[in-house]
Amino acid sequence: MAASRALGTFRLPPLPTIREIIKLFKLQAAKQLSQNFLLDLRLTDKIVRKAGNLTDAYVYEVGPGPGGITRSILNAGVAELLVVEKDSRFLPGLQMLSDAAPGKLRIVHGDVLTFKVERAFPESLKRQWEDDPPNVHIIGNLPFNVSTPLIIKWLENVSQRDGPFAYGRTQMTLTFQKEVAEVDVGVVHFTPLTQPRIQQPFPLVEKVVQNVFQFRRKYCHRGLGMLFPEAQRLERTGRLLQLADVDPTFRPCQLSVSHFKSLCDVYRRMCDEDPHLFAYNFREELRNHKRAGQDKETGQDKEASRESL
Repeated sequence: MAASRALGTFRLPPLPTIREIIKLFKLQAAKQLSQNFLLDLRLTDKIVRKAGNLTDAYVYEVGPGPGGITRSILNAGVAELLVVEKDSRFLPGLQMLSDAAPGKLRIVHGDVLTFKVERAFPESLKRQWEDDPPNVHIIGNLPFNVSTPLIIKWLENVSQRDGPFAYGRTQMTLTFQKEVAEVDVGVVHFTPLTQPRIQQPFPLVEKVVQNVFQFRRKYCHRGLGMLFPEAQRLERTGRLLQLADVDPTFRPCQLSVSHFKSLCDVYRRMCDEDPHLFAYNFREELRNHKRAGQDKETGQDKEASRESL
């Protein structure tokens, strides 16, 4: 109990401000990496509070940058904070925080897209999927260029119960720039469901969703049509929409989770009927058409050249 109270009351000693750290190490947000720095400790404290009670928790922070959210997490009384940072410019400032919080902050210079977090924390933290979430949290300020592939990777991890979700239904508290969260900086808290709302394999759900949203300003039938070979596209798209009871003039943003569930369920039945359907890739068909057209033109050019001799 005494150890628990000690952890819960830990506070960082006086340190240079984030603004001073940025100046000290001559840091600058890289626009090509969509980086943005959170400088206000009151804001980072508010973000971390969205994660809930972090006393004695094990936290995985992605992309800590100069360490604004990192400070707020450490001040929340965590048992251990693991940060993974790809940009080496931020390592000296993070090391300063580590020195100020002995035994609490572990720094990994690496890529969050490839880091094996399932090996990072004690096995004793693992919970059954149906139980309450484990005392493991993911917190991060995600730059726009990595947010989409990282979220897709984590969604696949949720479906397979591996990666960060090898510990159970690990909670995530993430900030997104406006392109994802539709505000300047939006904070979103995720807790995986015990059962997915769409009971289909992740690759199938991902394929349907990606095809729908590739034409996000068009009617949904346009993107759904790309699930099928050109020769049967019109007929099979119509069948998919009819069986799923989805209005073909809905735009992607108008489709609900229930709509996507129906579309995925019907598409799965169509794939079961046609074993080659799921492997179909409309971009590959386009490339084949283009190559065939080029080969035809080359053949015609050769024929014309022979006739001119």
